[in-house]
Amino acid sequence: MSKSKILKAMHSSAKGLYDAGVMDAVTMREMDELCLPVIEKMTAKQIKQLRLGNHISQPVFAKYLNVKPITVKKWEQGEKHPSGAALMLLQVVSHNGLSALQF
Repeated sequence: MSKSKILKAMHSSAKGLYDAGVMDAVTMREMDELCLPVIEKMTAKQIKQLRLGNHISQPVFAKYLNVKPITVKKWEQGEKHPSGAALMLLQVVSHNGLSALQF
């Protein structure tokens, strides 16, 4: 069983205990935090491959991620590294495709 499946099962059990009034809110919040997915860093090559795999230009990719085109260029050249919300969006695109960012 993978780590993510184990964490999902643990979280589901904890939610049941919380709903039944056996687990307090503080413990449930700690469980929620523990079960958040780990956001892995991406290399310049991975970012470029992700963009090219979606057949879009740097300016278009930047619009999807709500960053400036120069930022995408610097990521792909290894001059800067995405973090925070931008890194999360890159992970979403990597796992679910660009359509996950479309309304």
